[in-house]
Amino acid sequence: MKIIVIGAGGDVGTAVCAELGARHDLIRVGRSGGDIQADIADAASIRAMYAKAGMVDAVVSATGNVHFAAVTDFTEDQFMLGLRDKVMGQINLVLAGFAHVAEGGSFTLTSGVLDRDPIRMGAGAATANGALAGFVKGAAIEMPRGQRINVVSPGLLQSSVPRYGDWFPGHDPVDPARVGRAYAKSVEGAGTGQVIIVA
Repeated sequence: MKIIVIGAGGDVGTAVCAELGARHDLIRVGRSGGDIQADIADAASIRAMYAKAGMVDAVVSATGNVHFAAVTDFTEDQFMLGLRDKVMGQINLVLAGFAHVAEGGSFTLTSGVLDRDPIRMGAGAATANGALAGFVKGAAIEMPRGQRINVVSPGLLQSSVPRYGDWFPGHDPVDPARVGRAYAKSVEGAGTGQVIIVA
């Protein structure tokens, strides 16, 4: 399969590429690196990415920014970062991608653990993750041409612990290889409308 992986250079994207790259032709996308550069917060950039990539069999999004702060300190603009970038950015990948994904192809989005196991300062991320789960479940029943859509919801990756571990007290980090296999389940399997949890 020919697969676009957005956010290929991040911790989740690295796990995705390690798993899927052995069997498929990957187009690695990043904001400043990769085979193609794109910013999912910019709809025009998404359209340009698809124009460069051509027809593909699957799209995997392993990206999306959110703001972390105490809920009492959040501003509307800070909350909107996660809604604009992580939520609408990934939704726009789907909306702009229908015509660029082959019949029977798939979209795999990324949420995370915080809507089911919250941490302090994580209300913005929890909101974004919950919204993505709702979108995937609602969109799955209307996908065109046999296309599928799922969202992977991983816990804190072991590879992310040096940077973010202090924010996740008591959380058991997950093996990146297990995270990679969750994306393989979405891309290579038959499920749709699923929240694939890696805990």
